[in-house]
Amino acid sequence: MIDRNETGLKMYALLAELFPFCRSLTGTGVQETLSVIEKDVPLQYTYVPSGTKCFDWEVPDEWHISSAFIRDTAGVKIVDFSENNLHLMGYSVPVCGWFTIKELTPHIFTLPNKPDTIPYLTSYYKKRWGFCMRHNDFLKMKDEKYYVEINSTLKPGNLILAEVYLPGETDKEILFSCYYCHPSMANDCLSGVVTTAQLYQEISREKRRYSYRFLFIPETIGAISYLNLNQSTIKERVHAGFVVTCCGDPGKFNYKKTRHGNHEIDRLSENILKFSNHPYQIRNFWPGGSDERQYSSPGFNLPMGLLMRSVYTEYPQYHTSDDNLKFVTAQALGETLDLYYKIVLGMEGNRHYHSQNPFCEPQLSKRGLYPSLGVQKDHSDEIRNRMWVLNYSDGNHDLLSIAEKMNTSILDLIQTAQILEGAGLLKNEE
Repeated sequence: MIDRNETGLKMYALLAELFPFCRSLTGTGVQETLSVIEKDVPLQYTYVPSGTKCFDWEVPDEWHISSAFIRDTAGVKIVDFSENNLHLMGYSVPVCGWFTIKELTPHIFTLPNKPDTIPYLTSYYKKRWGFCMRHNDFLKMKDEKYYVEINSTLKPGNLILAEVYLPGETDKEILFSCYYCHPSMANDCLSGVVTTAQLYQEISREKRRYSYRFLFIPETIGAISYLNLNQSTIKERVHAGFVVTCCGDPGKFNYKKTRHGNHEIDRLSENILKFSNHPYQIRNFWPGGSDERQYSSPGFNLPMGLLMRSVYTEYPQYHTSDDNLKFVTAQALGETLDLYYKIVLGMEGNRHYHSQNPFCEPQLSKRGLYPSLGVQKDHSDEIRNRMWVLNYSDGNHDLLSIAEKMNTSILDLIQTAQILEGAGLLKNEE
């Protein structure tokens, strides 16, 4: 099993290294981020040119930013991109010149109800420019005019889809998809990136029945581009998957079900959460949120769930400068990774077995699987597990359905089934 403390610290260190980069859909920050991840994850890249039609969407131009600021008449920088990359609206077009305060104000965005917090805003598909700043700093702007400079470029380039694939005994895939496109967002973005990267490392060390694919893409247009490129094969390939995000805050766990509502991945996730000793909530699917709304669109209808801590949009730090390195913790990251890993173990071990002694119960004691003294003694949980698994191993019940009947963890029954199979009492037909 995973050492949650040690692994959580490792994930937090990677998150802190990635945090300063100014990521967007495209650009230098994306390349810097993927270069760091590639040190431990052998990424393969697909480049989607600007202007590519992807269903009802089009890949935008590539955006690069070097500097941006607002300066008063005394030469003091009121807002500076170099101080916090959230200060500039993402995908802002280049600007240079003096503006009156009246002309400038429509291009300034603040949070009056959080006067010391910077909002996070983007304008990918309409050409705009703007600055995000603390409302208290905005209230101090008393000059009649200000000098604005945004040194950015927007020109044809490429959107990058990064992935790594782990083959298993079957071509059926479990898909983990995260997004890298938010600048300095610790929980909403980077926590999913570092969790996905670490999951790859953990699963790569395991014997695998399923194959696994890990995607690092920009949100929305990245998923749409990937689906566009894989439209003819993805429904056949993907057995189930997750959109990985909001993994690092200390809130309770939330599982958002797939569009199917009762898919194996939904039931497994709920089973693992139920016996995790963590507070949690199960939520039905809704057609909003992150990239599940692309994977789960009617034409694809992929069974993609989300195992989160706090739910996106519902925590006050969401899409603000408060979603920072103080908001996420190594402990929370380690706990989230541990649950994902256990769900993977559940997926791998959830099989249909056939009893090799279906007529009356087999004599377990002569096989060393039952106390030789003991009708008067209490049966252990393991004896109970063995009796249930033997009885319901009729080819019609997988281990998950047996665990649900017993109100126990599937992970316990996987171990039980392996013991019984080793004793020749069960046969795995898959």
